[in-house]
Amino acid sequence: MTTHVAVIDYGMGNLHSVASALKHVGADRVDVTHDPSTIAAADRVVFPGVGAIRDCMTEIKRLGCDDLLRSALADRRKPVLAICVGMQALMDSSEENGGVETLGIVPGSVRFFGRDHTDSSGHRLKVPHMGWSQVKQAMVHPLWAGIDDSCRFYFVHSYWVSPAAEEVIAGTFDYGLLGCAAMAKDNLFAVQFHPEKSHDPGLRLLRNFLNWDGSC
Repeated sequence: MTTHVAVIDYGMGNLHSVASALKHVGADRVDVTHDPSTIAAADRVVFPGVGAIRDCMTEIKRLGCDDLLRSALADRRKPVLAICVGMQALMDSSEENGGVETLGIVPGSVRFFGRDHTDSSGHRLKVPHMGWSQVKQAMVHPLWAGIDDSCRFYFVHSYWVSPAAEEVIAGTFDYGLLGCAAMAKDNLFAVQFHPEKSHDPGLRLLRNFLNWDGSC
């Protein structure tokens, strides 16, 4: 079976690093695009993102990428992977930029770590949270196949996702608080970390995505 992946392009972030990683793990075709017909024809969709959420939301809506994403999610046979700001954009709102309304696809909010963020011992932690952190798997899911629990992935973020329902949390990180590192719902899997920058575990997750049929 051939794999055709559409990486939704709304002009924010280095989307080609995600595309290169997908090709490296075996995707037959990867298109970085916001063309509706190309995204509709793809059998898998990736929704990445880097940057300030207000700018991202402006471009997502201007280019109609919100409708493209909703259409992909509505087709339960089409797996969708959201990455970093792509994951944050799925929520109802974000505290970034003074408060921004986001897509409302998954109930919940995106919250700021804070300028004086500390661990449980009171030691100050740097914000943004940048570097390698363990991800504790919170559910059995096809995208975790072959990946050790508490494996390290690469994070870069000042804001963290707080879903309204605990049952969508697929993985957690501990950085002065227990935050959501991954979410799963139907044919959607979303991660706060960057699998394309996470060496073997990240590449394995992307390979699992290529083999996933969209069911849990």
